[in-house]
Amino acid sequence: MDKLNNGVKTDHSRTAIVTSLLVLLALLLLPTMFTAAPSVYPTGTTRYDPDKAWNGYTIHDTPDEQGAVLIDMNGQVVRHWTELTAVPSPFRILPGGYVMGGTIPREPHQEAIALVQLDWDGNVVWEFQDFEEVETEDGATVWASRLHHDWQREGNPIGYYAPDANPRVNGGKTLVLSHTNLVQADITDKRLEDDVLLEVTWDGDVTWKWLASEHVDEFGFSEAERNALYRSVQWNEERESADWLHINAASYVGPNHWYDDGDDRFHPENIIWSSREANIMAIIDREGAVVWRMGPDYRTDPALRELGQIIGQHNPHIIPKGLPGAGNLLVFDNGGEAGYGTPTPSAPTGRATVRRINSRVLEIDPVTFEKVWEYTLTGTERHRFFSHYVSNVQRLPNGNTMVTEGADGRIFELTAESEIVWEYVNPFFGTDPDTHRIYRAHRIPYDWVPQLSRPVERRVTPPNLSDFRLPPDPVD
Repeated sequence: MDKLNNGVKTDHSRTAIVTSLLVLLALLLLPTMFTAAPSVYPTGTTRYDPDKAWNGYTIHDTPDEQGAVLIDMNGQVVRHWTELTAVPSPFRILPGGYVMGGTIPREPHQEAIALVQLDWDGNVVWEFQDFEEVETEDGATVWASRLHHDWQREGNPIGYYAPDANPRVNGGKTLVLSHTNLVQADITDKRLEDDVLLEVTWDGDVTWKWLASEHVDEFGFSEAERNALYRSVQWNEERESADWLHINAASYVGPNHWYDDGDDRFHPENIIWSSREANIMAIIDREGAVVWRMGPDYRTDPALRELGQIIGQHNPHIIPKGLPGAGNLLVFDNGGEAGYGTPTPSAPTGRATVRRINSRVLEIDPVTFEKVWEYTLTGTERHRFFSHYVSNVQRLPNGNTMVTEGADGRIFELTAESEIVWEYVNPFFGTDPDTHRIYRAHRIPYDWVPQLSRPVERRVTPPNLSDFRLPPDPVD
């Protein structure tokens, strides 16, 4: 058995080296690809078929703390909340026109001081801030939620619209993804920025807490991965800590047919989370134990090997009951680079050892790991669908899927046959004029915002690009 295992490791090492060299060559060519991209293009809604889309409002964030915006299907801004500024964390509309998200960014940390719920007029209805005392940029000491990347309100497990999943607006618990700092010598000798899951009551009391660092032995790391993590976890000088897992999503599993049929791993109150840095998706039970996992190494199981390595993923979740595909796992597989492991020529420290220059949207059977549905581009043009960070995905009631290709500030809606029936390019740019990224976007029904009259839906037919021209400036 030892000889067989050694042989497998040798084959994997050779394959990893060859793959790494090919990926390194591709990555060296990326600057050429990106600088060749258009510098002028339309923004707002660029394509729209009202008969095939699932029509409603869409809320998304903006770069450089410009706030949350609510748009109609034609891309018109119908509400702009400049007081909601902390990204990355999602902004969401709750029934009745309430809006919820992080505010008061804590620079240079990717954190919010407070998580707030506002009514339509901007009044604070609920607020959570009292988790840990932290120091702000100006040296003041304040209590902070340390919210980052995700939260969920009781009543809706994943935070986007499903017919039977209405988030509570005047009570209930809130799941908060937070940070804490500590040293855990069996992970690394560096100070960690650890990920924490909290459950908070309407009155602001923390009634449940889970620390990722206490469960490292359950994450499936090999000896080589643990060694690389110990040696090479990325140190952030400004934060004086190492964001070792970078958990970027946390949601409840929610009611599902797997649990109804007796599979306790999928208890509705269990929590599914995603580590962008380690290529891990996992479900934990209420005792905090990992009961289901994908990653970090997709070669360890035949079904996962067939699926292919998922890299730097965002927003994995179980599709809620009442939506097509209910019970399946939906995830934005970013690509880019992530993971720990044996050093290679393109990852000499053993960090960011797996790489890919395109993204995928995957719908997966979470029991068999079989791929149910996929959206991606293939061949030499595969890099044209590529968001190496941020992004999310939402299953809509008509079976369409809304995809946020966040790095490029693009949101689009697909049919099951991958026909694009709505497309939108973020018109809000950051201080860097090339940046208009979107962390997440969510579609909601019109009637969740009774303060607004239903907008007129006007078809948008894109021009024939081969004939599309900009006129020259007029002669002086």
